[in-house]
Amino acid sequence: MTEKSTQPEAETSTGAADDAPGPSSEPGPSSEPGPSPEPGPSREPGPSRESEPAVASTPPTPSHEPAEPALTAAAAPAEAPPEADPPVSPESVVSPSTPPPTGAPGLKGHAGPGHAHHGSLGILSLAALGVVFGDIGTSPLYALKECVNPPHGVAATSANVLGILSLIFWSLISVVTLKYLTFIMRADNEGEGGILALLALAPSRLRPLHSPRLGVIPAVVLFGAALLYGDGVITPAISMLSAVEGLEVAAPALKHVVIPLTCGILLGLFALQKHGTEGIGKVFGPIMVVWFAVLGVLGAVHLARHPAVLQALNPAHAVHFFQANGGDGFAILGSVVLAITGGEALYADMGHFGRLPIKLAWYCVALPGLVLNYFGQGANLLLHPDAAAAPFFSLVPQGAATYALVAIATAATAIASQALISGAYSLTRQAVQLGYLPRFHVKHTSHDTEGQIYIPEINWMLAVGCIVLVVAFQQSSRLAAAYGIAVTGTMAITSIMFYVVARQTWGWPIGKALPLLVFFLALDLPFFAANLLKLWDGGYVPLLVASGIFMMMATWKRGRAYLAESFQQLLTPLGAFLQRVRAPGGPVRVRGTAVFLTSNPVDAPPVLTHHVHHNKSLHEHVVLLTVSTERYPRVPLEKRVEIKKLEGGFYRIVLRSGFMEDTNVPALLRYARMTDVLPEEIDLKDMTYYLGRETFLATEKGKMGRFTEGLFSFMMRNASSATAYFHLPPEQVVELGIQLDL
Repeated sequence: MTEKSTQPEAETSTGAADDAPGPSSEPGPSSEPGPSPEPGPSREPGPSRESEPAVASTPPTPSHEPAEPALTAAAAPAEAPPEADPPVSPESVVSPSTPPPTGAPGLKGHAGPGHAHHGSLGILSLAALGVVFGDIGTSPLYALKECVNPPHGVAATSANVLGILSLIFWSLISVVTLKYLTFIMRADNEGEGGILALLALAPSRLRPLHSPRLGVIPAVVLFGAALLYGDGVITPAISMLSAVEGLEVAAPALKHVVIPLTCGILLGLFALQKHGTEGIGKVFGPIMVVWFAVLGVLGAVHLARHPAVLQALNPAHAVHFFQANGGDGFAILGSVVLAITGGEALYADMGHFGRLPIKLAWYCVALPGLVLNYFGQGANLLLHPDAAAAPFFSLVPQGAATYALVAIATAATAIASQALISGAYSLTRQAVQLGYLPRFHVKHTSHDTEGQIYIPEINWMLAVGCIVLVVAFQQSSRLAAAYGIAVTGTMAITSIMFYVVARQTWGWPIGKALPLLVFFLALDLPFFAANLLKLWDGGYVPLLVASGIFMMMATWKRGRAYLAESFQQLLTPLGAFLQRVRAPGGPVRVRGTAVFLTSNPVDAPPVLTHHVHHNKSLHEHVVLLTVSTERYPRVPLEKRVEIKKLEGGFYRIVLRSGFMEDTNVPALLRYARMTDVLPEEIDLKDMTYYLGRETFLATEKGKMGRFTEGLFSFMMRNASSATAYFHLPPEQVVELGIQLDL
């Protein structure tokens, strides 16, 4: 489905936003601040098995941890006492139980939580090569080069080359193969991976949903997620610049075109994002197969010329390297880590393809190609130490072969950049759904694939960041100093969160979980510390980006939580409101259906009471609509709609979505109609959506500082409207103003 986003109306009040300005302290872009009981059950202890995904029931029943507030769009007040809930008609609760029908426009069904991985294992592995392995697959362009070149490298002596190759090889084995593929990828949230999926797996007591206080665990995870944005800015810049720099090897006279050409390619790549990658994405996998084949063949040719380089497989060479080089040897870890920077992507993109296809692609294609190429570069350096200036492009004769290698390298780096750009979109949508960022204009670029999205604001922020870095640093070797801190920081945070989930969610004994944590951190922390040595050479860039993103996330959560406290004072128990409606002199009932979005299904939302107070009338049929975002990536289509008929022509409808899903309210209501769940008296064509447009007053006694209030106000004003976010027909939307004290 394709979303046609509309700009929110201009707002004159400070910090104004619509009735559903996006999530705050809890997940889910519901309409108003306020919690409701969490519908999702806790997970069974232990890592999930890919073949047996747990399915959230409707209504679900908690099992291993206390019930927690619903992961809805915005922070909400505590639920009203049971007696405040109006009587329920005999129809009670109705949920669709039939399979999703065909022909529901704008709606995609899911067989269960997580992606449905369609296609054979081989096809999925091929597709994974085009998405998951782009970053780590293009590392041979610059990883070994940075290890043997100033200012952070060492001389390309025989002992040093063997030591560096040993470090690279065993890093690929220990970090990527053992840590991520063997352990971390087992910590999936119904098939989805990534650092925010780990946060959703943590017990609710460790992630306060409704408090302005962020909490230690969410703060650590959110900073790790923010670091990924820094990685998303640097990776396209360094990868593309490294590929285009090959022109200097073929023809030194072309040096002056490297920067303009790199910027032009990056600008074109970001400009094409609005059209989506569904068409060209089908060739990403085959292109990356060719790329890894080129890596392997070139490496094997040079390896055959100097097979003695295979001595580097012995980890003793890595030990001797540290002994011989001391502090300089430790600093080299900051360059060695460039060979494994794409490891986190394997985990983050697990939901798209599944663990098994990714492992198959790694063992059969990516790992052999990478190892052969690194050892081929090393063999060539042992024979020709002067090749240290460009170890990768020195694998082919200067001339036409270099141009061909530059072409295929540019294509591979474009694919790697595309994967990171798409990953930034997905990360942003997860943060929005989980309540840590305001809504953005999310546009779908595919009618068939839900994950194909485009977020203009994120796209052009990344574009500007990449181009500024290329122009400012001029050379990939200088950019390499800025690379690594973001990735190694996220790797360490992932290790810590794996331990938290293993202990607190799965119930692992400390004797089982702690040794793994020690092993993981023994890998992560030296890499991170070595990259800190490059802080003032450019390492500050990802930290500045991450700090800015983290501040936005923390400010949004805190501001929405404070607004929720003010919002609670405006709530009216629904039972009391219905009594006033039925009492003599109550509002005049008119034909039609009115829909009021609310995150608290127990109380009457302020927009409803305001409407009755000012207009003295009420529609014949009134729907209290709650959009609830679960802590699961996806909710099966047949479990996404719950309808309860109340008294007096009132209905309570709860629409459930996973934190990786889009929420198309009209499409879900059409689905409910097609499955005979939606009562016939509710006319979808004669339906009016009432939204509240919130404004807040910043007072001298405000709970937030002046700067954070200003930042929160800016984010509120620029959040995407609820009309666009929920795909509501603009001609059927009415907005009423609501003023809150911050």
